[in-house]
Amino acid sequence: MATKPRGKLDLDPVTVRKARNLARQAGRPIVDLAKKHTTVSVERATLRLAGLQGADADGIPWVNRLLDAVRGDVGIEHGIALPVWDALVRGEADDLAVLAQKASAGSVRFRLPEGRDLTRARSAARKQVGAGVRRVDARRRERDRLVKRWGDPDHKPWIYLIVATGDIYEDMPQAQQAAREGADVIAVIRSTGQSLLDYVPEGPTREGFAGTYATQENFRLMRAALDESSKELGRYVRLTNYASGLCMPEIAALAGLERLDMMLNDSMYGILFRDINPIRTFVDQRFSRQVHARAGIVINTGEDNYLTTADAVEAAHTVTVSQLLNEYFAKEAGLEDWQLGLGHAFEINPDLPDSFRMELAHALLARELFPNAPLKWMPPTRHMTGDVFRGYMLDAFFNLVGALTGQGILLVGMMTEAVVTPWLSDRDLALQNVRYVMNAAGNLHEDFRPTPDGFIAQRARQVLGESIELLEKILAHESRTGLLDAIADGTFGLMRRPADAGRGLDGVAKKAPGYYNPASEILEAK
Repeated sequence: MATKPRGKLDLDPVTVRKARNLARQAGRPIVDLAKKHTTVSVERATLRLAGLQGADADGIPWVNRLLDAVRGDVGIEHGIALPVWDALVRGEADDLAVLAQKASAGSVRFRLPEGRDLTRARSAARKQVGAGVRRVDARRRERDRLVKRWGDPDHKPWIYLIVATGDIYEDMPQAQQAAREGADVIAVIRSTGQSLLDYVPEGPTREGFAGTYATQENFRLMRAALDESSKELGRYVRLTNYASGLCMPEIAALAGLERLDMMLNDSMYGILFRDINPIRTFVDQRFSRQVHARAGIVINTGEDNYLTTADAVEAAHTVTVSQLLNEYFAKEAGLEDWQLGLGHAFEINPDLPDSFRMELAHALLARELFPNAPLKWMPPTRHMTGDVFRGYMLDAFFNLVGALTGQGILLVGMMTEAVVTPWLSDRDLALQNVRYVMNAAGNLHEDFRPTPDGFIAQRARQVLGESIELLEKILAHESRTGLLDAIADGTFGLMRRPADAGRGLDGVAKKAPGYYNPASEILEAK
């Protein structure tokens, strides 16, 4: 009887199953912790799904104003839905917007309803939030229709390009031109520091620094611009933004409402690189991923960031561990394989002997471990020196690894990385690099098979083995939440982030008996 082929790396399926089982064991206590807590952003996202928009004269969103008023009266341990819709049912205001304005002025007092009032408040909240979730469902169906009408790109990987001017009205024509030059996915990078804001700005913005603010109106404007390009080019152009930081759930909800296609959404990025409290992050990421699952959005995870602070060879196994954890957290929240844009990067020091062979090993390991996921392959940044000729060559090697290992999403590398924010001409040259390598390589990944006991296969198996050892070490911690201890110890990206510290901790609340959130109820049922 013929043995079943085990892929290009001949990975032992028992070993692979062991790695996934360990990741599940490490992640399950974190999911249990997330289920027992809520955050101010989860509750504000619920209000946004119910249709509350706008801001006061000082630019503070009404969802923040309303939540602060409710929190001051009754806390958020029972959820914001019951006190808010109880007030509406009692006739304190005609709608959410008026209620938020009156609450901000101090003319409304909130309570926790009981008995018949509790039943009425639950019913009203469920109805209005449910209507918002149905709007998300409608935008997903709209995407499906447009993809069917205009078609997907006729190649893989999809070419992913960043636009970041700070001005949404400048971003739009640049994004459209990038699509004409071959970009399949446009990412509007966020303004520096937005992840640390505990509110989502309102309206179109023109003043971002090193990026453009993520707002609902900016989402709407860019989606409309790329729909024009999709019609012009005869292929659906996808839009990406960032559901990370202190407002992860809210931005996820806005992305679903405005038909974004991909969102940066990593389970640990905010903890490690923005010093956001771990519990806050894990609670927020679970809710946000439930929204993404419902909206049909592909998430992009951030493992590439670990290699900007830790050595890409010594820490390669931490990337694999994070991918396994991100996969578990994502699937638990309802995401499917086709929505898992798990991240990894071409960040080994190019002066290291056999660096290209190791990059191949790491990229192929990710491809073999997650065969049905549209992996997101990230270009070199850490070792870009300002020498644009050397940088252009490194990006070509990066593109070649992407072609050889069948990546799903390829972020276009810029030879001016570490020099300037890319000019349009830089992007054009970078896209030419990608097009040349992809056209010349063709389906080379079909022919590329490393020697079973050669350097590449052995390196991949070594990294997988080290990943298992790290997961076992995480599970050996005395506390049930060993992953939190590992994060506190600096296991990932060399960043030490204890669970009782970090930004946003004051926005976390343990759920009380009787907690109710209609959005969670609907998303959990799915």
